[in-house]
This record gives sequence, structure tokens and C-alpha cells, in this order.
Amino acid sequence: MGRVVVVGSINVDLHLRLDRHVLPGETLLATGGDFSPGGKGANQACAAALAGGETFMLGAIGDDAPSSVALSHLGRAGVDLTQLRRLPGPTGLAVVSVDADGENTVVVVPGANALVTPENVHGWGELIGSAAVVVLQGEIPAESSLVAARLTKGRLVLNLAPAIAVSPELLLAADPLVVNEHEGAAALVQLGGRELEDPAAIVRGLREAGVATVVMTVGAAGSLVAEGVGVEVVASPKVHAVDTVGAGDALCGALAARLADGASLQEAAGYASRFAAYTVQFEGAQSSYPAPGTRLPSV
Repeated sequence: MGRVVVVGSINVDLHLRLDRHVLPGETLLATGGDFSPGGKGANQACAAALAGGETFMLGAIGDDAPSSVALSHLGRAGVDLTQLRRLPGPTGLAVVSVDADGENTVVVVPGANALVTPENVHGWGELIGSAAVVVLQGEIPAESSLVAARLTKGRLVLNLAPAIAVSPELLLAADPLVVNEHEGAAALVQLGGRELEDPAAIVRGLREAGVATVVMTVGAAGSLVAEGVGVEVVASPKVHAVDTVGAGDALCGALAARLADGASLQEAAGYASRFAAYTVQFEGAQSSYPAPGTRLPSV
């Protein structure tokens, strides 16, 4: 299996459980809360490692006490953390609210993630260039992600989440671009396309704009995959969702691991959908990811 290198964010999650989401100007009592490791980059690295990939995490944490929480699952999952930067100041923080239906809202304070500079990324250039698959997201500065893309010699998995403004060069380097419906629509507009709402139309528009391959998640329905002619539907197993936090990251990391192992995009997306479906049955992000050998739900 080839090496997976994730360049991205590392957070501590403040995970709140609510009966329903708060309205503007309203105060609610949470039914529970705790701190746990998170960050889209760290979640994806954790998932890639648990899915069998030799995985390196490249990013930054602060010099504060919560940094130990942020790294607590990555080491146990087998992610190589030797190249992380520890910088003065706070580690990234995400406030995650989950309602009784398992739907979530997330507010992110970047912390050390905002200090991952292009110079830092150049320092990781040899490791990035050696990877079979490099994974990027939207929680570090866009200019740093662009540098990472330019250093990539293998396959680039770009998860445009959150849907920040990035260079068209970065979007066109993706193979695949991994997005949900809203992120895909934003990416299409950034590439000069029209505002669209239909998921399949968005995927076709991204391909027509020059994106090599696309994986669009469409919730419980699974994902849409486009690499040749047409758009294929990859179904997701039907499970009872308790908490959807980190499910998209789980899919992205598992997808990267399978691509690094030589799977086709369709095969990798199928496995990743099953991996992600497992996670929504449990609370938390990294803590819900399946250990190696776990039986995954079937379609």
C-alpha cells in the first residue's frame, strides 16, 4: 500500500449534545458535553490509518494543554506525527453541536491551523512528494494548500470543506475533488460555472469545468462518482444515525487509503461509504471510527 500524507487541520472539539439547535438570541441547556480530538485533517488522517494506510499527518498544534487531547487518537491509530509543528498559542478549537436527530453544526476557531504557512509546507516537500496520495481540506490557509498541491507527485484528494475561496489551479489539481452538495456548488462557481442546486448537474458541471474526477456525498443516499462518462451512484448502507460529526472526514480518509492501495475510484468510494456509515452509529468523530478488522455495514 502506498503512503497517504494529510496536510491539514488539527483541533480539539468541544462536543455539545442538544435536543435541538439553538436559535439566534436564545439560550439552551445542553444534555451533555465533552472534549475530544478533531479537525478535518486529523480526522481524515485517523480514518486513513484505520483503513490500513501508512499515514503521515502534517499540520500544527499550539503549546497549550488541549494539544494533548487533539493528538490522543492519532497516535493510537498509527498515524505518524513526527513532522508536526508545535507553535506558540492555542490549538485549533471546534464547537460541535449535535441535535437529537444526529444533525450537527460546527463553528471553528483556527488557532495554530491558521499559522501553517507556505514555508512550513515547503519544509515538508520531500514527504509530500513521496506520497501515493496527498489529502487537503479547507481549514488551513488556501495558499498553503496550493503549495502542497504543487509539491504533490502522486494523487491529490481535495476535500473543499469548508467551502473557502481557493485558486482554480487547486480545484483543477484535484483527483478526486470530494465535496457535499453545497461545497460542490461553491466550487463550480469558483470555476466560472452557474449556480446550480441539482447534485448530478453540479457534478457534471465540475467535470465540464476541467476537474479530473469528483466524489460528491449526498447524505444517507451515498455518493455520486464521476471519472469517465456519466455520473455513477454509490449507495450507502442504511443505518440508524446517532451522530454525523466526522462522517465526511471518515469517508475522505478511507477513500484516500483505498486509492493508495491501488483501488479504482468506484471501489474506493464504495468502501469509504461503508466506513463512514459505520461511524454515524456512534457519538464523536475519531472515537467512532472502526478499528482494523471491524465488520462494516453492507449495502
